[in-house]
Amino acid sequence: MKKYWITAILLSLALVLAACGNAEEENTEQAAESPEEVFTIGVIPAQTEGEMEDAMNKLQTYLSEELDREVKLDVYPNYNGVVEAMNYDKIDMAFLGPLTFVIANVNSNAQAIITQLVDGEPFYRSYIITHADNPWNSLDELLENPGEIDFAFGDPSSTSGSLIPSMELKDRGVYESLQSYEFNTVRNTSSHDATALSVINKQVDAGAIDSAIYNQLVESGKIDDEQVRILWESEELFQYPWAVRDSIDDETVAKLQEAFLAIEDEVILDAFGASGFTEATTEDYESIKQAAIKEGIIEE
Repeated sequence: MKKYWITAILLSLALVLAACGNAEEENTEQAAESPEEVFTIGVIPAQTEGEMEDAMNKLQTYLSEELDREVKLDVYPNYNGVVEAMNYDKIDMAFLGPLTFVIANVNSNAQAIITQLVDGEPFYRSYIITHADNPWNSLDELLENPGEIDFAFGDPSSTSGSLIPSMELKDRGVYESLQSYEFNTVRNTSSHDATALSVINKQVDAGAIDSAIYNQLVESGKIDDEQVRILWESEELFQYPWAVRDSIDDETVAKLQEAFLAIEDEVILDAFGASGFTEATTEDYESIKQAAIKEGIIEE
């Protein structure tokens, strides 16, 4: 009888262990079969042109293949929307302006990993432009009678469309804020191409714009450079970064960098006015961070 009970106990134990083993194997198989979470990317509206949609679809498909996981890419309606999405971990990666990047870096420790090349260089400038019919040939001439001037900035969170030109105008004593200025009127447009069209259509006398996007609009024939005069340009600014949440693992970062460096699709490149992509670091945007601190946009 005693031997019978020992045998029964051992048999029961064997069945339990076998069941556990099968369950563990089944869980392992299910884990292997379950796909990774969707990798989400947010893109700022650098332009309002609808042609970006085809490029974003192509980029989404390309990155899904290169990362071997589903990638979802969305263009956000404004700069701040992308920053907030990054702050609250709603997206894994973002294409940001330099100013919005340093804000995201301070708020959520986002890290720059890639930027675009324009004519082989990772730099651009801020321009202040006017219609060629106007009499001014320089910013000095434009500001001789600021009370007669209607001026346009881009998005308030734009580096080249707002931050850098507003600092220049502050230094010249004609602008403090949207509520305090020497101009006749000051407005914000939704994007760089909206600013360009405002100048072309003589809705404003002058406006601030990203040099790379200005050149792209000229090359694509969307604006005629013979109708535009550049009155002022800033020093070089490091190009727009692609940044990831600080929790993104090194392997994924390396895959993303490798994928972007290999992009040759003209539709994707043209959407960003780029000739290619190159690696970037958070330190590349230190000058923009210091400008944002000076303007009280972020705290040191």
